[in-house]
Amino acid sequence: MENMAVIEKVTEKAAEETKEKVAEEATEKVAGEVRKKDKNQRKSSKGKRKIKRFTGIAIRFLIALIFAVFFVIPIFLTICNSFMTETEITANYGKVFETGKTGGHKFISEKVNLKFIPDKVSFSQYATVLLKSPKYLLKFWNSILYVVPIVVVQLMIASLAAYGFTRFRGKKREIVFFIYVILTLMPYQVTLVPNYLVAKWLHILGSRWSILLPGFFSPFSVYLLTKYMRRISPGIIEAAKVDGAGEWRIFTRICMPMCKSALFSVGILVFIDYWNMVEQPLILLSDEEKYPLSIFLSRINNGEIGLAFAVAVIYMIPSLLVFLYGEEYLVDGITSQSGIKG
Repeated sequence: MENMAVIEKVTEKAAEETKEKVAEEATEKVAGEVRKKDKNQRKSSKGKRKIKRFTGIAIRFLIALIFAVFFVIPIFLTICNSFMTETEITANYGKVFETGKTGGHKFISEKVNLKFIPDKVSFSQYATVLLKSPKYLLKFWNSILYVVPIVVVQLMIASLAAYGFTRFRGKKREIVFFIYVILTLMPYQVTLVPNYLVAKWLHILGSRWSILLPGFFSPFSVYLLTKYMRRISPGIIEAAKVDGAGEWRIFTRICMPMCKSALFSVGILVFIDYWNMVEQPLILLSDEEKYPLSIFLSRINNGEIGLAFAVAVIYMIPSLLVFLYGEEYLVDGITSQSGIKG
């Protein structure tokens, strides 16, 4: 009897161990299936996120590509048409520039033929602009003589003024800076009449100085450089003062190198702005020999359509070179101003 009891206990214990083992295996199996299911769900959600992100990038790229095409088409059309003959250009675009009996433009009832590939490649337009007629090159150099001094002197004056607004505190300074902000928000057409009256009072009306002087003291550069310089950590300037550096040395050795990107950005924007000026020369200058090239492009007539395309290509070159050379500085000066803090 005792042996039978022992055998029953052993049997019951073995059965319990078997049940526990089976239960553990079942639990592990279920847990494995759950983990596998979770893993598949994570993979699926991760794949969906990738697809969603890729779709967003593709849509943004497509939108940017569409806008890029719309911006590039006029430039490409201008370059291609500059190699057309005068006859072909007149046949394609002559109706756009036709005038009526009263001197106004006619209503165009027919479609304009936008042609990209010329029937016959011709360099006659460039030969006329660069060799036969010096007035176009004269206007080109007039633009250079206006824009380059304005950019250089404006950056010099603006950097000094911005340093003053940054370093010296006070209510008077804030009032003056607020006036600069207001002037920056005003379009140039608002200040054109005051500039005309001041130029007349200074007896420089009709001279190149009537264009240069307002450009030298433009508030636009002062405002941008001031906002940039204020991001420079005061600790850097204080450390330089402890080392014995004066204001001029702090300005030339610390502020200017740290504002290199901002200076390039402002210089590019100022160059493009004054390279395309039209209102200032028309109002402030009376001698057409002093007009910049931008005035010629704004006065295209029916007899100079072919020359206009060639002149437009030449006119684009300086702006494109300046932009391509300073593109990195322009982007860095606009987007990474916070990098100079700390």
